[in-house]
Amino acid sequence: MRVIYFLAAALLSLTAAQAQDRFGQIQNLIPRDKTGINQFDVKKDSVEFKGLSIDLGAAFALQFQAINSFNGHKGTSFTNPNNNAAITGYKLNNLANNLNLPTANMTIGAQLYDGVRVNLDLYLAARHHNETWVKGGYLQIDKLDFIQKDFLKDFMKYATIKIGQMENNYGDAHFRRSDNGNAMMNPFIESNIMDSFTTEPGIEVYYNRNGLVSMIGVTNSKLNQNVSEFVPGTPSAALPDQNTTISPTILAKLGYDKQLSEDLRVRFTGSLYHCANTSGNLYSSERAGSRYYGVMTHAAYLNGSTTVDNDFTKDLKANHTTGRFDPGFGNKLTSIMFNPFVKYKGLEFFGTIETATGGNKKGMDESRTVNQFAGDVVYRFGKTEQFYVGGRYNTVSGKLDNANTDKITINRFEASAGWFMTKNILSKLAYVDQQYKDFGKFNANGTVNDLYQGKFKGLLFEAVITF
Repeated sequence: MRVIYFLAAALLSLTAAQAQDRFGQIQNLIPRDKTGINQFDVKKDSVEFKGLSIDLGAAFALQFQAINSFNGHKGTSFTNPNNNAAITGYKLNNLANNLNLPTANMTIGAQLYDGVRVNLDLYLAARHHNETWVKGGYLQIDKLDFIQKDFLKDFMKYATIKIGQMENNYGDAHFRRSDNGNAMMNPFIESNIMDSFTTEPGIEVYYNRNGLVSMIGVTNSKLNQNVSEFVPGTPSAALPDQNTTISPTILAKLGYDKQLSEDLRVRFTGSLYHCANTSGNLYSSERAGSRYYGVMTHAAYLNGSTTVDNDFTKDLKANHTTGRFDPGFGNKLTSIMFNPFVKYKGLEFFGTIETATGGNKKGMDESRTVNQFAGDVVYRFGKTEQFYVGGRYNTVSGKLDNANTDKITINRFEASAGWFMTKNILSKLAYVDQQYKDFGKFNANGTVNDLYQGKFKGLLFEAVITF
């Protein structure tokens, strides 16, 4: 943490030594406040370059949670189906109505040259990483004048190049999700059940012109970077298809986005994430954590003579995605997402249609598919649309393993209301009801499955500040 303070102090000292217009004179920057809502991908603006300029921002979020969890297990004692051991003392955790861990982000950036800027995002405090750590950073190029004045000017008028280890641009849903402390863009409190988010290093090239939205990108598919030799797993009868390499990930987006009239905007995009030999997992790479703290977790209990730890309090950062779903693919992944967005005056609709197909599990090339659908309707009103109400329905379905007979289904409904006290301060109140269907009574190792006929519901209040 001290390093961050010293870095911030150094940046501010540098700024003080410059003219006032060297602070915040940043080109092509999507605002972090209310004015950045529903701005997707990248933007072009007419901010004048006046030399080196520093960008310093932050975001903070805090929730009050009042949610209860339930499942279909009757009583507290069971028999392990694998070894007939007695399971005793089982129950879900009782959650108190109280405050969650406050989360905070910090952004440091600089305009380095005309059309060239750098951006670094940090999580100062997060559910998964309580200490300060780097989320990612990138270099954004909107002009190539550093090569030669007006080099490829006609092309770069519509093009943007991003290079770095950064939040990868798969789909449009990640632009409306909560990103740790930065929850200003999300009209609700939680993100999608199957939350596609990763920060793999690579390059993305955008070309947006007259309503055309397009992007092509490539990454090295690795969340954590190293130069160690890749060592394949040992094949077995159950897991015969061990990956022998890690392949690049291909990202692509194509769509249409147009303000058809003063009152009507229409956007529709299709996106692709494809990796033939995976290293990470698109649906488990988000390291900040969900907003539903401790839901569907169990207290400590006995499995025979072995203690099964409380999976919420044993390690507070180990089970940080409660309420979300990871399909657990291995070996390979191809995900396709379609996102319609329509805004007419204060009424807006945003949808997610996603199909993800990957290896059944690590070590198996046999494919398995999970589908996700989500739709939300938000109505913004007031003189500056400072108030809103909205509802979102989200469902995920698919097999956990091809050996299973039935698919599982998770359904979530969330209703939300919000008030922008200023363009930098937002308060939200939401009700959530989530249900788990067709999950087995026991896990593969014979322990009790917390999600069997599971459900949780309740209220959350969230306060958000960004600048």
